Amino acid sequence: MRMQDRVAVITGAASGIGRRTAERWVEEGGRVVVADIMEAQGLRAAEELGGPDRARFLRCDVLQEADIARAVAFAQESWGRIDFMYNNAGRGGVPDPIETMPVEGWDWTMDLLVRSVMLGIKHAGAAMKAAGKGGVIVNTASVAGLLPGSTATAYAVAKQSVIYLTKCAALEFAEHRIRVNCVCPGVIATPIFGRGLNLPTQLDAKVAEAAAANMDHMQPYPRGGRTDDIAEGVMYLADDRAGWVTGHALTIDGGIVLGWTPQQREAVWAPLRNAVAGLAEG
Repeated sequence: MRMQDRVAVITGAASGIGRRTAERWVEEGGRVVVADIMEAQGLRAAEELGGPDRARFLRCDVLQEADIARAVAFAQESWGRIDFMYNNAGRGGVPDPIETMPVEGWDWTMDLLVRSVMLGIKHAGAAMKAAGKGGVIVNTASVAGLLPGSTATAYAVAKQSVIYLTKCAALEFAEHRIRVNCVCPGVIATPIFGRGLNLPTQLDAKVAEAAAANMDHMQPYPRGGRTDDIAEGVMYLADDRAGWVTGHALTIDGGIVLGWTPQQREAVWAPLRNAVAGLAEG
């Protein structure tokens, strides 16, 4: 019960990584504001997490500063405090290459994935500072921010920005005993893949199942990523046992950012080696 009576705000908590982290938070004795734009799923999540005493839903569009501020205030009004802010909500962003990038798509991606995180830090950090008891903020970045070319450009740039923003915020809030870190997930089986294809939310479970069944080959470690993998990393960063960890980007990816496996390296170099060997034979 390491989060006994501690209060969290988790954006994007109606599904995927956010939902699993909210479940873990409650399992460890905490209370959580399920902040999400998906009302039906959010209300159901809050009810399944224990109802008003343990979890409460608030509709939150992270593109709107007022909604983020309201989520922080709602936690304080509901339980008198806020101990943890997880800026997790997001989508895949605009997929276009730079050459054909619509500026509106670029701006929307940055607003959704970077501006919203800044606003979450802004309002949660201010509330924690005013309370004078410290706190923890975690942001969802991505291995896309560490590995250019692994995803569409706008998404990758946004996630690298989240990593840098995390470090800047950690410096600003350190003197107030507010720790700021981020997680960099690899490829995780969540409904986000369906969001990119505009599939209805009713298919979320099937999207996650289909993703999980086709991810074992995408990283050196031979299984796909699960929401549990990321939720446990977030819980570690939120825990007092990580009390001297701040400004850190925790990579949880099954080894994607390590580089080529021996098999991949062989596939790349074999044609060149064979061509040179052929000259010697000639």
